[in-house]
Amino acid sequence: MVLPKVKICCINSIPEAKLAMQFGASAIGLVGRMPSGPGLIDDELIKAIAITIPPPVATFLLTSETSSQQIILHHNRTFTNTIQLVDELQEKEYAIIKQAIPAVKLVQVIHVMDEKSVEEAIRVSAYVDALLLDSGNPKLKIKELGGTGRIHDWKISRKIKESISIPVFLAGGLNAGNVKQAIEVVSPYGVDVCSGVRTNDKLDENKLQAFFNAVNKCWVALPSGV
Repeated sequence: MVLPKVKICCINSIPEAKLAMQFGASAIGLVGRMPSGPGLIDDELIKAIAITIPPPVATFLLTSETSSQQIILHHNRTFTNTIQLVDELQEKEYAIIKQAIPAVKLVQVIHVMDEKSVEEAIRVSAYVDALLLDSGNPKLKIKELGGTGRIHDWKISRKIKESISIPVFLAGGLNAGNVKQAIEVVSPYGVDVCSGVRTNDKLDENKLQAFFNAVNKCWVALPSGV
């Protein structure tokens, strides 16, 4: 049994990254161009932040690109060690990305909307290193690809977690008041938070402390092979 990992997303400066790590973040999220949502920063700033982050902390590039060529180009501008794919990709694209940048981990976002999300997660899990279960809606005219501040049906997320053999991060509306319950229901490898630890778009030390205090009361079983 281990404590869940914590990813602090929407990091927008080197001081914010340092603050997240100070409280115990295992990963930080750096948001590239998106059709909607908070935390967007330009690629130069993503790179500037990423190169300051020491291992073993993971740096996630959130990209909305859906072609392997554009995803690889986006990564080459930022040099993170992980790519978070927030939109759907064709299956053939994963192999092309892995061949081009084999050292970089791929994390696919699954927007949990209904039971069909379980089938999608099982199919995609064969091609990536981890899944991140979020509360967006890519079917809208202006796609919601994360940062909605909404929770989704954690029972579906639990079903996804139990159906696959790779790590699962849980996102979507998490905060200090609900993260313990979310972990107890889903038992994820890690949790991902953005707005739940912010006040007026800035990282809030009190909210960070409360969030980590809640997470540190929880223990989860790792998937096999992790």
